[in-house]
Amino acid sequence: MTEYHAVLVFDGDCPFCSAAASALRRLPGVGAIPWGNEAAQSFLEAQFKETPFALAFTDRKEERVYVGRGAARELCERAGMPVLIQDIVGENYESLADAIRTVTGVDGDPDPYHGVYPLADDAREEFESLAANAGSMPLAVTD
Repeated sequence: MTEYHAVLVFDGDCPFCSAAASALRRLPGVGAIPWGNEAAQSFLEAQFKETPFALAFTDRKEERVYVGRGAARELCERAGMPVLIQDIVGENYESLADAIRTVTGVDGDPDPYHGVYPLADDAREEFESLAANAGSMPLAVTD
């Protein structure tokens, strides 16, 4: 068993995504892994039968996968942000992602996956590898 019961799959090429992920650094048992990592790809394939390019937060204890707007809201809540911020981020997820990608010059648009999903049986089997390959929340984007 790994030290992480929850793992964030995020766009490792996006400076804002990495900075946002770092807000969870203080939470015990939460790790992060870039979307392009092989373990992240295997997990997403097991969960969705494809590899959506989307922010995904999985909590093995809750047996839930939060994706897109759902992940953004859950991350804000766990980071202790006020409900108003949680609602603004969740409701404006696509607009914020688009603006951030434009400003930072990162290519690609997130796939339209949103909400909260039960952890699929196949994904549950992949979670250990996902967590084992995750690291602590990033402090900054590295080249």
